[in-house]
Amino acid sequence: MTGESCQRSPARLQVLDKELAASGKLCDIEVMRIPLVLILTLFLIAGLAIPLAAQEKSDAASIRALELQWTESYKQRQVQILSSLLSEDFVITVEDGNTYSKMGYISHSAEPSVHVEVAEMSDLKVRMHGNTAVVTGAYHERGQSKGKPYEYHDRLTDVWMKVGGRWQVVASHYRRAREVKGYFVSIMLYVTPNGFYN
Repeated sequence: MTGESCQRSPARLQVLDKELAASGKLCDIEVMRIPLVLILTLFLIAGLAIPLAAQEKSDAASIRALELQWTESYKQRQVQILSSLLSEDFVITVEDGNTYSKMGYISHSAEPSVHVEVAEMSDLKVRMHGNTAVVTGAYHERGQSKGKPYEYHDRLTDVWMKVGGRWQVVASHYRRAREVKGYFVSIMLYVTPNGFYN
């Protein structure tokens, strides 16, 4: 065979394609491309969604552990740990409505006249929103302040942000649960893009 007989003109290829398609021996490539693209797209989406869901669960577990570390370091007056967990622009609203910055909160936590005997959290729920986590739950604290006993049963909302690969709490709100006929009733507090409201 010569080189000429092996080469086919584009017109001849179109005629051959039509003959093969008519005989059922040639698949329509265009029809096959649509399902193939759809299948590949679905695999791509699934491949991205599974790691993201796993990452959210991992981040939620990290936040839960950081909440417990924060509570324990507060109880033990471990100022260095507290400082590392709180962002520089951290703000907290406490039970009486007063707000404190990072330095104000750390100063209060290191106060020698306050002795925290019990600091525990329960009913923690972590909601992930990308690099932001919103934590809600219950907090119980008991101790002595200036020689007088005190006890709090609070509801809390903490907002954590991941900056530079590190989680830090940026805002916190504690509100006393109200006791009604032997039951503690919490006041619901919602976080919106514009702030807190209840």
